[in-house]
Amino acid sequence: MSPGPAHDLLATLRPLLTAEARAEAHACGGEAADLEQAVWLRLLERLAAAGPPPDPQGWLRRAVRAEARRARRTRRREERYDGEPAGKEPGPEALVLAAARGRALRAAVRRLPGRCPRLLEALLSPRDLTYREIAGELGISQGSLGPERSRCLGCLRRLLVREVAAR
Repeated sequence: MSPGPAHDLLATLRPLLTAEARAEAHACGGEAADLEQAVWLRLLERLAAAGPPPDPQGWLRRAVRAEARRARRTRRREERYDGEPAGKEPGPEALVLAAARGRALRAAVRRLPGRCPRLLEALLSPRDLTYREIAGELGISQGSLGPERSRCLGCLRRLLVREVAAR
């Protein structure tokens, strides 16, 4: 087939392919442009191997649906990647980095003014203390813990911003 008729066929089929791909894309969970690209490739392969299909519009509709089915099957088998690679347990690097961040945070907490170090250490305690227990340990009212915590966290935030900026 010469380039002229192939180009004419592609130009003729373009609006139909766009409409069919848009109609099928949502159902297969893909993008219309991806379906179009796959069908164009199949059509060009078909043109090179066997010439144009006898019913180009019918062939195109069947090809779009076949590509949509293939995309659905692929999506069912694929798993979403949301973060760390395979394995549920953090690797040694992640454990070392988490420990270093914890040490840096606790060192910054110890440099805070007033009773902020004791309050934040109580909040960070692995014992998971309640506000009532923290208030009892620090000898302050339970109602003042929230405002005090906010003030201390603001101080900690400013301290850490200065330290990070200094590096």
